[in-house]
Amino acid sequence: MADIAFNVAKGRHAYYASLPSTNDALILVFLEATGLVDDATMADYDTLSAILAGDTNEQSTLGRQTLSNVSVTVNDTDNQVEIDADDVTVSDPSGNGVGAVVICYDPDTTGGDDSTIIPLTKHDYVITPDGDELIVEIDNFVLCT
Repeated sequence: MADIAFNVAKGRHAYYASLPSTNDALILVFLEATGLVDDATMADYDTLSAILAGDTNEQSTLGRQTLSNVSVTVNDTDNQVEIDADDVTVSDPSGNGVGAVVICYDPDTTGGDDSTIIPLTKHDYVITPDGDELIVEIDNFVLCT
């Protein structure tokens, strides 16, 4: 498996990452390693609820994490959009092993459900929570069309 951009989000990354609405956010969702579908299948999902409707499960004990201090840079030299955010820290992590993380756009953090959350990118991230502090580095993930 590899990192992927979801088909529904291609070309919209910079817009979503600019957080255009009043109560929106980028969120990081941990996915369990067991049952994780292949990238070709996952790329076709248009919502977080679609990702979680089949064999892929959310690793819920780590919780969904809101990205903070999100910045967007259009890199004309390399013809790409780069998005950066503060690292995500989870204290005392537990639960099932993780196989990937998905960064999603939540258009309304005060309401709605997984059917309105749009997946932007999936990143391979393999870890077994063991109680030691977990730090996910969000360092200029690159988005191309």
